[in-house]
Amino acid sequence: MALAGVVKTDDFEMDYCTFGKGDRIFVIIPGLSVQSVMGSKDAIEKAYELFGNDFTVYVFDRKRSIPEGYSVSDMADDTAAAMKQLGLDGAYIFGASQGGMIGMMLAIKYPELVSKLALGSTSSHVHRSQQKVIKEWIRLAQNKDSAGLYDEFGKEIYPPDVYEQFRDSFAEAAKSVTDKDLERFVILARAVVDFNITGQLKMIDCPVLALGEFDDEVLDSDATMEIAENLDYRSDFSLYMYKGYGHAAFDTAPDYKKRLYDFYMKP
Repeated sequence: MALAGVVKTDDFEMDYCTFGKGDRIFVIIPGLSVQSVMGSKDAIEKAYELFGNDFTVYVFDRKRSIPEGYSVSDMADDTAAAMKQLGLDGAYIFGASQGGMIGMMLAIKYPELVSKLALGSTSSHVHRSQQKVIKEWIRLAQNKDSAGLYDEFGKEIYPPDVYEQFRDSFAEAAKSVTDKDLERFVILARAVVDFNITGQLKMIDCPVLALGEFDDEVLDSDATMEIAENLDYRSDFSLYMYKGYGHAAFDTAPDYKKRLYDFYMKP
């Protein structure tokens, strides 16, 4: 069973969970979510059970109290501080969506913390044409329409068959959303708009695996391809594109975890 914990620094508190018993450190940085992913910690452990023997896995939430104007760079600073507080360095990082943005910033600003970096359905530069979905989520959250937000969230990140399968679950989850959850979501979502570190990508000096999706309805496949265009000159960069699994291919593609595992275990 995944163990829940709280990192406490002089400046903030951050929830995390951990599982596995391996010598290598695997850090998962989740994407944007309506509510904390810590409520799904046991499901996350099951999804990543392949890693349990070779890795000790840490899943970090965003810090508990976030200010207006909280940026992706700030998120990376706080994740780095949490990792240092727990004595984690040379970690194998996987960042999904907004978590991938944080992961790239970690690798740029705190290279000592990152041994290898895997990026799932993320972007180094959220162009104006890629902001439409995020801005609609922000509008729904600002209107305190938690049911509409969960519904649109599910529609956009999952392929139609998966969305229909879990549609009732989304509606049920929306009932527990608080105004504080929505306010927090708006701040975190705004950090994605106009995010642009493409010019800094060459500062990443660890091996990188980019996993994208041709049917990504949130950031679209061009986002992953832009990362590839800036890193594919390197022999330690690799790219794999899915099709038909949606933005959340990291949850829906059956071989996704094995691709991550093989990347991390490769000498």
